Amino acid sequence: MKTEIIKTLDMLKEKGVDYADIRMVDRMSENISTEDLKVQSISNTRSKGVGIRVILDGSLGFSSTQDLNRLEETALYALELAKASRMIQTEKIRMAEKDVVMDNYVTPIEIDPFTVSKAEKIELLLKAEKNMRKGANLSKTTASMDFQKEEKIYADTEGSYITQTLYESGAGIEALASSNDDVQGRSYPNSFRGNHATAGYEYVKSLNLVENAERIGKEAEMIVNAEECPSGRFDIVIDGSQLALQVHESIGHPVELDRVFGSEAAYAGMSFVTVDKLNKNFKYGSELVTVVADGTSPRGLGSFGYDDDGVKAQRTVIIDKGIFKNFISSRDTAVKINQKSNGTNRADGWQNMPIVRMTNISLMPGTFELDELFAGIEEGLYLCTNKSWSIDDKRVNFQFATELAYKIENGKLTGKIYKNPIYTGITPEFWSSCDGICNEKYWTLYGTPNCGKGQPGQTAHVGHGTAPARFRNVKVGVKDVK
Repeated sequence: MKTEIIKTLDMLKEKGVDYADIRMVDRMSENISTEDLKVQSISNTRSKGVGIRVILDGSLGFSSTQDLNRLEETALYALELAKASRMIQTEKIRMAEKDVVMDNYVTPIEIDPFTVSKAEKIELLLKAEKNMRKGANLSKTTASMDFQKEEKIYADTEGSYITQTLYESGAGIEALASSNDDVQGRSYPNSFRGNHATAGYEYVKSLNLVENAERIGKEAEMIVNAEECPSGRFDIVIDGSQLALQVHESIGHPVELDRVFGSEAAYAGMSFVTVDKLNKNFKYGSELVTVVADGTSPRGLGSFGYDDDGVKAQRTVIIDKGIFKNFISSRDTAVKINQKSNGTNRADGWQNMPIVRMTNISLMPGTFELDELFAGIEEGLYLCTNKSWSIDDKRVNFQFATELAYKIENGKLTGKIYKNPIYTGITPEFWSSCDGICNEKYWTLYGTPNCGKGQPGQTAHVGHGTAPARFRNVKVGVKDVK
């Protein structure tokens, strides 16, 4: 295959293109779901194909195919599309400089998930479901596992040739409890199919689904019988799993440089973090808030060797002690702000063009013990595990709901829980109200395998490292509160 790829790139160079790259992707995935002690679905899929980008006179053409014997034909079609694009060109596409690389990267794993039998996987899921039902009156239980393996080849006209083998594994459980007029759920280790990582089957084992299942079932029943969460302004502590989504929506998306330049304006909006805020000491949060984009984090769902521009995965400080420092970028966006790409341009499969996507956007740990966060609150709430989210098209005004809230009183958890907690805020004000973050002991990487972006829509798998954190005077509930 290497010979055919290089031959096709040489042909494009002979035709005078500014730049071209070829990406071959062979993706296998497996998804298993159980519900109410029965197998609900088993899905095994495989997709293999090639995507080719061509830039000619600053205009882009892209074409893809599943027929690997049609590389030259597909490349020529991409070239014709680039020629046609010149008719509506408003500005020439330029590419920031990068290193020429020849390399191979493989996700470190201990157990290839595709060598583990379905029977073993299903047995684990059903055992977790049974344990959720111990001592709890539940209306429904579910469990799931998800695995993916991608073998990728990237080559470009600048001389890079990179191969990668990327593995992902994840699993989760959920218990639902019902009353006469209500249904409430409790998830582990996170909502929306659990937690996910670039790892092998050993990661699923480390989640200890079976060992945590009984507690999750009992908590679901407790939530459905709990009081409604009060409305008002409270000092709150947010657990790591919910904070991961907070980081995703109110930091990760706003700093995508293609979004800043308007690529998502017709679909998911733009960003309040405009280019003029770069290098201007723009205050994004308190001095405790440091956020990095790190595509090299061990087990991070947004970790890899190289992005789909052929740029090496790297660590970039996005917010340093509350001050905005950097966007995440691609070669064609970074050049507009006189920077090199920081390696965050990725495509969903072979059939899509790469766009700027989060890697592992992580809130760095602080120095607090969890009890110390509670100790600083006279009356407040501890919010855990995402239930729903909403944020405006500039990523400023947000509303999040969590599965439950624990009452904090006189610096301690009281044992009382509330259902249907909702908190709202304005992004820079919210992050500026952060005055405590737990230490490394509490810091966890959460995987988000369902990040949507782009037209046509693409799904990215990204990660967020977080520890519980404290925020002051946050609006809780849906009632009008000053």
